[in-house]
Amino acid sequence: MKKVNILLTIAAVSVLAVGFIKSDKKTGESGAVEGTQIGNKAPELKYNKPDGTPLALSSLKGKIVLIDFWASWCGPCRRENPNVVATYNKYKDSKFKNAKGFTVFSVSLDNNKEAWINAIAKDGLVWTNHVSDLGGWQSAGAAQYKVNSIPAGFLIDGDGVIIAKSESLRGEGLENELKKLLK
Repeated sequence: MKKVNILLTIAAVSVLAVGFIKSDKKTGESGAVEGTQIGNKAPELKYNKPDGTPLALSSLKGKIVLIDFWASWCGPCRRENPNVVATYNKYKDSKFKNAKGFTVFSVSLDNNKEAWINAIAKDGLVWTNHVSDLGGWQSAGAAQYKVNSIPAGFLIDGDGVIIAKSESLRGEGLENELKKLLK
């Protein structure tokens, strides 16, 4: 009887402990786990474009999307931009296995709006999906995606699921990932 009571107590404590463990993932309406790991549904991002209008990541559903965290003051980001532009221009109208087209959702970690807008123009970032909360390193999006260095990227499929991230998306890596997804 004593062993049974001990086992029941351990089981009860275990169940309670699981309820207190904090998770960075949640289950969405579709049942997919939301989080920032490959295979997770990408968490929603919704911030203002340079003209002040809001833009949500979810509005790009049905396309392959590179979520690109960058800033005008970031040298490595600015050096990577020509690769992103070339890949965007090459694949923007492509047909993929579960998506039509490729685009970039640029999340700026700038806190200076003028510098951000000037960098978009100077680097020829021709897509229109540029957003920022102008919070710099205190950006809510960077915190949500656990970004602690930039450039940082997350590639999502047409259903909004993360299929690749960060280092594998630099240089030729982004194009190599897109090639795998072509019809």
